[in-house]
Amino acid sequence: MTGFLSRIRDGLSRTAQQIVERFDEIVRRADEPGQRGRPVDVETVEALEELLISADIGMAAASRILAAVKGQRSDGPGLRDLVKREIRSVFAAVDRPVVVAHHPKVTLVVGVNGTGKTTTVGKLANLLKNEGHTPLICAADTFRAAAVEQLEIWAKRAGVDIVRARAGSDPAAVVFDAITSGKAKGRDPILIDTAGRLHTRANLMGELEKIRRIASREVPGAPQEVLLVLDATVGQNGVAQAREFMNAAGVTGIVLTKLDGTAKGGVAVAIAHDLKLPIRYVGIGEGIDDLVPFDAQEYVDGLFEDKW
Repeated sequence: MTGFLSRIRDGLSRTAQQIVERFDEIVRRADEPGQRGRPVDVETVEALEELLISADIGMAAASRILAAVKGQRSDGPGLRDLVKREIRSVFAAVDRPVVVAHHPKVTLVVGVNGTGKTTTVGKLANLLKNEGHTPLICAADTFRAAAVEQLEIWAKRAGVDIVRARAGSDPAAVVFDAITSGKAKGRDPILIDTAGRLHTRANLMGELEKIRRIASREVPGAPQEVLLVLDATVGQNGVAQAREFMNAAGVTGIVLTKLDGTAKGGVAVAIAHDLKLPIRYVGIGEGIDDLVPFDAQEYVDGLFEDKW
C-alpha cells in the first residue's frame, strides 16, 4: 500500500469501520450454503440500503447502486465488487479537468464559516508548491481580521507570497492587486480566500460576483475554478448547502474537509451523484500536508477495505 493510499484510508477509517463491519454480515449470509451464486435477493438489498444510507451516501445514489446489484448473481466478494464498481462510475461521470486557456489560473475558494475554508487555502498553496507551482495567496476576506492573520501564518508555513489589505477594504480591490502582483512576479495559480457567507445574504453574494468580474477582466476566463469547501461532518446538510452555492457562485468543484472526523464519509458519493460536481481535494487532518487530491479509486478502496 502506498503512503498516499494509506493516508486516504486512515482518513476514512471511521466510515470504513462502520461499512466493513456491516458488510461482513451481509457477505456471510451471501456465502451460506444454498445462497452462493444465487441472485441478490430482497433481504440483501434491504440490508445494503440501510448500510449505504447510514454512511450518508444519500437516497438517490443508494437507489442507483441498489438498482445495479438487484438480481445479479454474486457471492460475498462479488457483491462487494459490484457495489464498488457502481460507486466508481458515479465519480467517473462527473470527472472533468479544469481548462485553463489563459494564465495565471485564478481559483476562487468559497463557503460558509466553519468549514475549514481559510486553512484549506493554506494547505492547497503548500500542496501546489510541492507539485512545482508558484502559488500566490490573496486574502480577500477583509471582514474578519483574524482570517487574514490566520492565512498569513499558513502562507509562511507553506513558503508562498500573500497579498492582503486593511480590514474593511473592498475585497475586489484586493483581488485586483493580487492578480496584478501575480502577473508581475510570475506567480501561478492565484488562490483567493473569500469571506465566509451564506447564499441567502444578497449583499455578500453580490460581492462575490464583483470579485468574479474583476478576475475575468484581468485574466480572460477567470476564475477558471471555483472551489466550494464543505465540512464532511455535516453530511447531507452539506449537499443542500452546495446546491445553493452552485447557482450563486458558479461552483466548479468541491473540497471536502474533516473527512477524518466523521463516520459519514460516504457523503462524497452523494455530492458527486446529486450535484454532478467533481471532488477536487479532501482534507484528512489538521497538518499542512493533510490536503490531498481526490482519487475515486483510492476513496472506494478506503471505504471497502479488502478483508475478504
